[in-house]
Amino acid sequence: MNALDPRAPIIVGVGDLTDAETPASLGRSPYDLIAQAARLALADTQAPGMADAIDTVAVLRSYADTSHRFATRLGGSANPPKSLADRLGLNAARHIYTWNGGNMPQSLVNQFSEAIARGEMRAALVAGGEALRTQHALERTQAEISWQEDPGGAPELIGDPRHGWNDDEDRHGMRAAIAMYPLFENAIRGRRGLSADSHMRSMASLMARFARVARDNPLATRREGWSAERLATIDAENRWIGFPYPRFMVSNAFIDQAAAFIVTSVQVAQEYGIPQEKWVYLHGCADAHDTWYTSERHDLHSSPAMRAASRQALDMAGCVIDDIDILDIYSCFPSAVEIACQELGIAEDDPRGLTVTGGLVYFGGPGNSYVVLSICEMMRRLRAAPGKKGLITANGNWVTKHAYGIYSTTPPRQPWERASPAALQAELDRLPVAPIARQPSGRAAVETYTVMHDRNGPAFGIVLGRLAATGERFIANTPSDQATLNDFQARESLGRGGSVAQRDGLNIFTPD
Repeated sequence: MNALDPRAPIIVGVGDLTDAETPASLGRSPYDLIAQAARLALADTQAPGMADAIDTVAVLRSYADTSHRFATRLGGSANPPKSLADRLGLNAARHIYTWNGGNMPQSLVNQFSEAIARGEMRAALVAGGEALRTQHALERTQAEISWQEDPGGAPELIGDPRHGWNDDEDRHGMRAAIAMYPLFENAIRGRRGLSADSHMRSMASLMARFARVARDNPLATRREGWSAERLATIDAENRWIGFPYPRFMVSNAFIDQAAAFIVTSVQVAQEYGIPQEKWVYLHGCADAHDTWYTSERHDLHSSPAMRAASRQALDMAGCVIDDIDILDIYSCFPSAVEIACQELGIAEDDPRGLTVTGGLVYFGGPGNSYVVLSICEMMRRLRAAPGKKGLITANGNWVTKHAYGIYSTTPPRQPWERASPAALQAELDRLPVAPIARQPSGRAAVETYTVMHDRNGPAFGIVLGRLAATGERFIANTPSDQATLNDFQARESLGRGGSVAQRDGLNIFTPD
């Protein structure tokens, strides 16, 4: 047996929890919830002194600090990672807070593993979570509770601070995930040449497999184990959210859920006496992003960055996708899964299964932190199956930012070194983008679309279309009257003709 590489990065402790029981009236803050998960991760190492080795504490950005939709009057910490460190009594030199993105948990593993392999970091605690169930209840009852705290200092910020949308997208209602992912979904449907009904059945079959996994997971927040038939049935409980997605195919963020893990080196693990059966090695990893703004992408049914980054991670690990034993595919919406399967080259009904948790829709979607939880579960699965390989995929924004990790309890055969993410990104940045008409006018056709709903029914329509004269893409809304919206959803509107013009600063597509 070859000697272990002392600088090889490993995950050594995991802790996660879902709390649907603690009364909201107690006002427990998200920092207390995350600290609870972090204590579980420290205990999982079975090394009482491991806290002394942690020199970096990283916390995933909360939804309250990410989106105006989740902003809270309860306040928050001026330095979340320091608030966590103080609760745990950690004397860390670095306190890191991420920018938004569901890719960030795996991306932190990738970045920290580089630093560990270079001897620049001893051990990092990565943690995140949401207490939106509690927050929502406290705000609804107008309870006199504050989560405001200032532990001192300012966190180091990691990630990409750019918004995921541009001004044109924002003006036309293209900035929330629930408005963006339906556009991908209908583009996928168009690529597959399916009717809306046929594609609904396909989506429902895909998501029912996730629901079955969540049914058997005690940490999942939706454990009904809905059948494909139930997922495809539209009614008051499973109402439309953003066509073609009903409520039971959309992530639920209003949960109390948190997780944490510890990444370190073989050398530090040996120094602190962490049992080897706790060690899980990172064999391969990659990070990349697609064309930043959705409306500028060459198409909305593929992801060149997913394809390239997954290949880079597999190459680093010295394997191919068929060598992977356990998968967790990021699953905020069906389209994210469908595109990931396409780019990984796996079937949507792959017998290995596509999730270890039940996925964001049924397990829980705690904002930017879901992948902290999927990593925790993946580590447990791999510890229970020594020598097997597991793949984590992570997705930020709107099929935009991607991170990959390939794990195993078996040590890598070669010294740990990753290919340059910058070189891969430079290749992706040279790919063609769609020509955009900023002031579109004239005859046009629908490329993809969605009809957004509220509790009263259809609210507005979004169209990405092409001008007949030039082939340029444009963003538009439809007329907002109920007759148009109902007709636009009821009839096949992919490829549908019409005319586009500017009115009061908005592009309006009027279908034939």
